[in-house]
Amino acid sequence: QVQLVESGGGLVQAGGSLRLSCAASGRTFTIAHMGWFRQAPGKEREFVAGIRWFGSSTFYTDSVKGRFTISRDNDKNTGYLQMNSLKLEDTAVYYCATDQNPGPMGDSLSYDYWGQGTQVTVSS
Repeated sequence: QVQLVESGGGLVQAGGSLRLSCAASGRTFTIAHMGWFRQAPGKEREFVAGIRWFGSSTFYTDSVKGRFTISRDNDKNTGYLQMNSLKLEDTAVYYCATDQNPGPMGDSLSYDYWGQGTQVTVSS
């Protein structure tokens, strides 16, 4: 199994930046992709960004393109989501996830393991 722990969430003003981390442990060598999802109150869980664990291909939902950057450090078994130019609508609980059997990147059902989430709140 793979265990995932998110960190780095917090309160930030609109226009500011925040970097989320996702520390993976266990059988990290089985990871194919790492993705970030978010869920705001009353809304469905939404795909944010994804990256191939042993490659450099990245994928973003349209609403964050140009503002968010996903990356990973395989030696540290850690993924990152750098969030710049944050907007009020970015407020959500952010989750990282990994898949071991690749499927559609933007589909939450493709992912096998999930972290507990970290709260990101963007204020005016």
